[in-house]
Amino acid sequence: MMIWKRFFDRSEREQEPYAIYGALVSQARSPALYLHAGVPDTLEGRFEMVLLHVFLALRRLRFVSEPHIAEAKALSQRVFDILFDDMDQTLREIGISDLKVGKEIKGMASSFYGRIEAYDKGLDAEDEAVLRAALTRNVYPAEPAPSADDIDALVAYVRRAEAALRNCPIETLLAGEIAVATLPEPRGASVR
Repeated sequence: MMIWKRFFDRSEREQEPYAIYGALVSQARSPALYLHAGVPDTLEGRFEMVLLHVFLALRRLRFVSEPHIAEAKALSQRVFDILFDDMDQTLREIGISDLKVGKEIKGMASSFYGRIEAYDKGLDAEDEAVLRAALTRNVYPAEPAPSADDIDALVAYVRRAEAALRNCPIETLLAGEIAVATLPEPRGASVR
C-alpha cells in the first residue's frame, strides 16, 4: 500500500504525524536548498534533506515538558515510523527486490541514528565548525567538493529551521503543524 494512500485512509488520530511528515518532506524538497545551498539534486541528496528535516522535528519533540511528554514521544515515534515506511515504499518503487529492502532499511536506520548524534552535537556545540563538519560529511559528496558559500548557506538554514521549530508551541506541533524557516536565497539577494 502506498504511503499517500495511507495518508488519506488513516484514522482521525493518525492525521498529525502524516501532516508533519508531509510538511517536512515538502520543505526538504524546496528547490532553494538545491539551488542556493548546493545540496546535490540526486536521490542521495534528497534523502539527506528528508533525514535532516525529520531529525529537526524529532529533536524539537524531545525537548517537551509535562504535561505533553507522552504525546510528544508518541508523535515522534509515529513520524519516525512513517519516515521508514516511506523509505521502504520508495526502495520498492525504484526496483530494490523485496529480499533486499529489509537490509537497506536497516542500513538507512543506522545512518539516521548516526546523523542524529552528529547533528545534535553540531547544534549543541559552541563551535560552528562541528555543525559544518557534520553537514559537509553527510550532505555533500566528496567530489565535487561543496563551496564554502554552499555550506554556509546550509548551516545558516539549519540554524533557522532549528530555531523556528524550537519556538513553535508544542500544542501547534501536536496538532500536526510545523514552523518552517526561511529558505536559502540566491547569493547577493537581500532579505526583506
